[in-house]
Amino acid sequence: MPFVRRNAEGRIVALLDGEEAASFPGNSVEQLPGTHPEVVAFLGTDPAESFNGLDASFIRVMEDLIDVLIEKGVLRLTDLPGDAQRKLLERKDMRRKLQGALDLLGDRDVI
Repeated sequence: MPFVRRNAEGRIVALLDGEEAASFPGNSVEQLPGTHPEVVAFLGTDPAESFNGLDASFIRVMEDLIDVLIEKGVLRLTDLPGDAQRKLLERKDMRRKLQGALDLLGDRDVI
């Protein structure tokens, strides 16, 4: 949970970690959950939403890493648990379908 520092009007002006908060005297800072509406408003984004976007990007990185390891012979798909194999293959299939759906012209020549 972050510590917050407020201005004279009571609005959050800074988010601090524990070390930073310890350097301020008395009760000039307070601790609020990261999901508190004032913290979310100060950051301008919902932390949960930010993590969801990062998670989606990270999953793609992990898929690419697994593909490279398989291509180099360091890992076999069958080395992974059954559920992981299934999920990877489902995602690959979905990506292939989406890529095909977006390739409206295919390999045909355009005149």
